Amino acid sequence: MNRSSLFQAIAGQVRILPASLLLGVTLWAGSLSAQTVVKVNEATDGNGRYAMQMVNLALSKIDTQYKLQIDNGVVTQARNIDDVATGRSDLLWAATNQDTEDKLLPIRIPLYKGLLGHRIFIINPATQARFDRVKTFEDLKSFTFGQGTTWADSDILASNGLKVVRANKYQSLFHMVDGGRFDAFPRGVQEPWQELANNASLPLAVEKHIMLVYRMPFYLFTGKKNTKLAADLELGLNRAIADGSFDRIFYNDPMVKDVLEKANLEERLVFDLQNPTLPKETPVDRPELWLDIKELRKPAPAGAVTAH
Repeated sequence: MNRSSLFQAIAGQVRILPASLLLGVTLWAGSLSAQTVVKVNEATDGNGRYAMQMVNLALSKIDTQYKLQIDNGVVTQARNIDDVATGRSDLLWAATNQDTEDKLLPIRIPLYKGLLGHRIFIINPATQARFDRVKTFEDLKSFTFGQGTTWADSDILASNGLKVVRANKYQSLFHMVDGGRFDAFPRGVQEPWQELANNASLPLAVEKHIMLVYRMPFYLFTGKKNTKLAADLELGLNRAIADGSFDRIFYNDPMVKDVLEKANLEERLVFDLQNPTLPKETPVDRPELWLDIKELRKPAPAGAVTAH
């Protein structure tokens, strides 16, 4: 091979090397981009606004940069769980139970500090007089309660002897309680007033007399294989708890303020329920994660008795 042919061969090899390197960099960058996009459905229930605040708070506390891709299409919780489990979506929020934790990867930081397990009812106002006559838990067993088919609360209420009517669609429950398909729609104490505002065309009200209490963590969940996102969200939330920003969002949220102003917690008849669906990994030994409802209740009048 003469000198000219040799130089041409070497030049050809040099041109190929940068091209292959460039292809590798392109593939790596594309993979990185795919990993940092988080697909999430924000419209599955009434907790989306608050949950997304906590997601954004967590992501603001970590170094990894994520881009949220929001879908506002209405889907059932069962469909949302399946989408996250199969990777069609990356993130959801829900009250936990063992079945959900078997399917998905929980970030075990209760977003509502356990407040969601303090339940008051949305009712048709015509039934208030019947609830006013309730004195014991046996009295309460004569009522029917509407819940989502896949919600952890459905099994909790049923396991404690209450009659549960299940529906697939969250929005249907408001029309069903209005139409008398069941007597009450139990909600976390921070939820009903915004939900009534969202359904102002229906003549619904918040029941005035009763509260159910049980341990009910409300978590973020990712798919089982999405361990990096789960670890980052847990790290971000723990940092927010440590620096106080988690509690600032919680206590200043309009829904929590509604509890203080409207729920009449000090006047309610309280029934404590067992939660047999609570996974054993629930971080009950971290008091900073949980709210003592007594901190939100006004001092009871002298001589008042709280019923259980």
